[in-house]
Amino acid sequence: MSDVSTRIDDIVGSNDVVLFMKGTPLFPQCGFSSRAVAILDHCGVAYDSVDVLQDMEIRQAIKSYSDWPTIPQLYVKGEFVGGSDIMMEMYEAGELQALMQEKAVAKADS
Repeated sequence: MSDVSTRIDDIVGSNDVVLFMKGTPLFPQCGFSSRAVAILDHCGVAYDSVDVLQDMEIRQAIKSYSDWPTIPQLYVKGEFVGGSDIMMEMYEAGELQALMQEKAVAKADS
């Protein structure tokens, strides 16, 4: 396993919810990342984020790590969930909220 894959493993494994995105939650750098942040904020869960624009190695490696070609990418308890379209579909169906509850994800600080 490469160093960057190990770094991604560490990030995914040490956070209940992590969003690999372009930009930061306060300053998303693309519409899809902005939508992903809004969905997580509406779910009210605590999450960490990785700005792939700040790390080109992670930006490239995350796509092969998940076998998913686009960013953002959401991981919950070490499991790849999907990108912003899948997040939106799951959120609208109540499935994302149910997943967060089922996995006992911590709530965001108010």
